[in-house]
Amino acid sequence: MEIIKSHRELRVYQAAFKCAMTIFEISKDFPRVETYSLTDQIRRSSRSVCGNISEAFRRRKYTKAFSNKLSESEAEAAETQNWLDFAYKCKYLDKEKYSKLNNDYNDILGMLVNMQKNPGKWSI
Repeated sequence: MEIIKSHRELRVYQAAFKCAMTIFEISKDFPRVETYSLTDQIRRSSRSVCGNISEAFRRRKYTKAFSNKLSESEAEAAETQNWLDFAYKCKYLDKEKYSKLNNDYNDILGMLVNMQKNPGKWSI
């Protein structure tokens, strides 16, 4: 088994980062009236998923701190799904983009939950 040396090597981080960048690109086309509400919120929450994974990785020698940061990342992923729901219902996202991102976040949530269930696997 190969040793992971950086949060950037984690599949969950890579998936979350890719989604955050996709959301950034898509949200450039959101109406200007949404700049300080939906656009800002969805960008912040999607980026926070990555940020909390990064912090969790560096706190893995403390199981509770590691799990807590993963839990925060999980909450941010769910919040991002909430904002995706709004973007779709407001017709800022088409069904295909919405479904793809929502499914990607379901996968991310699954990975985060599995990491929390087995924190010892990640400890140093």
